[in-house]
Amino acid sequence: MLGIGLAVAVLIVVLSVMNGFEYELQQRILGIVSDATITGINGPLEDWQATRVRALARDDVVAAAPFVEGQAMIAAGVTLAGVGVRGIEPELETQVSALGELMTRGSLDALGEGRFNMLIGSALASTLNVDLGDEVILLLAQAQITPAGVVPRMRSFTVVGIFEAGMYEYDRSLVFVNMPDAAVLFGTNHRASGVRLAVTDIYTAGQTATELAIDLGGGFYVSDWTRQHVNFFRSIQLTKSIMFVILSLVIGVAAFNIISTLVMVVRDKRGDIAILRSLGASPTSIMSVFASQGTLIGLIGVSFGVALALLVVSQLEPAVALLESWLSVDLLSAEVYFISDLPTQARLGEILQIAAITLVLAIAATFYPAMSAARQPPAEALRYE
Repeated sequence: MLGIGLAVAVLIVVLSVMNGFEYELQQRILGIVSDATITGINGPLEDWQATRVRALARDDVVAAAPFVEGQAMIAAGVTLAGVGVRGIEPELETQVSALGELMTRGSLDALGEGRFNMLIGSALASTLNVDLGDEVILLLAQAQITPAGVVPRMRSFTVVGIFEAGMYEYDRSLVFVNMPDAAVLFGTNHRASGVRLAVTDIYTAGQTATELAIDLGGGFYVSDWTRQHVNFFRSIQLTKSIMFVILSLVIGVAAFNIISTLVMVVRDKRGDIAILRSLGASPTSIMSVFASQGTLIGLIGVSFGVALALLVVSQLEPAVALLESWLSVDLLSAEVYFISDLPTQARLGEILQIAAITLVLAIAATFYPAMSAARQPPAEALRYE
């Protein structure tokens, strides 16, 4: 029973950790990345206002917001870093992302047009050693001709806010500026790179964006949150499948222990079985005795395993945080795992599936010992009694 319980608990805990990681990663991605985007193929959108109006006319689109996007180098003193620059309309951006809720210092409203203000991630602020009110320089690969020669395009910005998405990828390499300021910086002539969409069902975001692009006459590039991080979610699903198979073998080993235990019981109880057969017990009744014993072992083991797993899952995240504080080590580095904590999420469907598989294996493990007990010849067993 202990072997069954531990095998079930390990499998549930491992899958719960992977579920929690997947869910937390999804939520943090959607906090910064919109559900879907529509961008121009050969350049900025000519009329993003009309695109936004057509998008909002659909029942499956909740909100739409324009953006200007590009790559640049950011400099603070002698420190340089490559970043993605996203120009946004603050009042519309809050409808398609959770950027306003991710602000730890400063305010999203500080991104006024023509002020050339900037929001940066907490990891980037630490790397550049800048704080609110400090000046940073954005350098673009686009060159401009001056009397001094060809020099890269650059512009000074003031840090007015620091956000923390909880994913190192965004906190380290993404900055936000006002969209008109970004349009001036990247020379889009007041045009937007694309429109970001918030939809009613995030799992059909790609289909919604594709249908909208077709309705607009085509000539657009569409993307959604799953395409932008498809490798992450594919690797998680693949790892979950592999871990499920591997840890199910542990349950198989525990079920094999049921076989060996019942075989030993059958050998130990040969005389008792023979007496019962002599008194008129049928082979079916003898089989039911050992089948019920194996089933009871499986039921108690599964119940113990599920209870233990739920206890571990509920206390795992604070336990890891406590262990990190005791050992003064960073067990989950955000630079490696994208998130710095250990979220868990126990899903009822998976727990029922694991419990059902374990019970089936436990019941199947009773077949051979039970049939062996039923086939015991009474006279042979009692010959030396």
